[in-house]
Amino acid sequence: MMGRAEYETVLGRTDIEIEVSRSRFITRLERVSDEQAARDIIAQVKAEEPRARHHCTAFVLGPDGRVQRSSDDGEPSGTAGAPMLDALVSAGLSDVVAVVTRYFGGVLLGAGGLTRTYRAAVAEAVLVAPRVRRGLRVPVAVTSAYDVAAQIESEARRRGFVVGEAQYSDRVVQEFLVAEPDVAALTALAAELSAGAATLESGEPRYVDLV
Repeated sequence: MMGRAEYETVLGRTDIEIEVSRSRFITRLERVSDEQAARDIIAQVKAEEPRARHHCTAFVLGPDGRVQRSSDDGEPSGTAGAPMLDALVSAGLSDVVAVVTRYFGGVLLGAGGLTRTYRAAVAEAVLVAPRVRRGLRVPVAVTSAYDVAAQIESEARRRGFVVGEAQYSDRVVQEFLVAEPDVAALTALAAELSAGAATLESGEPRYVDLV
C-alpha cells in the first residue's frame, strides 16, 4: 500500500530564530526523503552549533506520515520533541525534519513555557516555509514521431499532466506522469494525435512533485 494519493512537504530549507526570556531558539526546517537523511540533518546542525545546550528534534516521513520521531535532547520529558512533532503533524506536512537549537539565557521557562515555545518555534518556521504538493503518479512512456510528440506534450501540459524526461532517436520517447484515472485519457490523446501510431508503456506508480 502506497499511502495517500497526495500530501504536502516543504520545498527546501527554512531557518528562523525566536527569543524568549533571553533564551535563543533557532529552528531549521528541511525536506528529507528518509530517516537517515533526517538524522544527517540533525547531526549537521549539532556540528554547526556545538556550544548550544539543546538540539531538540522531530521528523515525519512517508505519504501517510506514518514514521514519526522526536527527541527532547535533555529538556524535561515531553516539553520539546512532542510539541515540535505536533506542530509538523498539525500543519499536514511529511518528509520533513525540524531541529530547534536552544541557547539558554539563564531564565527557567517551566514545563508549560518550554512546551509553548518549542511548538511556536516550529509553527513559525512552518508558516514561512514554501510548500510543495506531492502526488502518486503513473509513469507512461509515449513513443511517437517528432511532430506528433510535440503536439502530445503541448496538450498534456494544457491538461496539467506532469511531463518527465524524453529520449530522442529516430522517434521520441516522452515520459508523462499522470494520476491513475488519467492514464486512459492520455492513451486516447496519443492515439488521436498519432492516428493510432503511438505506443504507450506504463510503469509502477511513484510520488512526484506537482507543479
